[in-house]
Amino acid sequence: MKPLSEMTEREYFANVGRRPGMFVGKTSFHMLAAFLTGYDQHALRHGGPGFTGWHDWLVARRGRDCNHAWPGQVLHIALPNGWDDFWNLPLEDEQHAIKVLFELLDEFAAEREAAQESQTSD
Repeated sequence: MKPLSEMTEREYFANVGRRPGMFVGKTSFHMLAAFLTGYDQHALRHGGPGFTGWHDWLVARRGRDCNHAWPGQVLHIALPNGWDDFWNLPLEDEQHAIKVLFELLDEFAAEREAAQESQTSD
């Protein structure tokens, strides 16, 4: 396995998604959202793109906006029938939301990589 410092963002997110407990301790959707928010803020402070465009990408994917930040957008996609308590999801819903979160991150990162590759080849 590559060292984390040598991974692309897509590879890094896939690695986090495979072993989330290694990064956040007790695995939960909200702990992972907090971890990814920290990743985003660090990247932005140090000149990286972070998750620039992520919220708008999720809104386009879902087909409508709401008053939730990006974690709520992911939950709307993962749990389209809604949820009773945002902070206390049933285990099955939580596991599904985490799976969908990392699927969406992979799609977002793949599209970003493709866009960057097409810009450098022009």
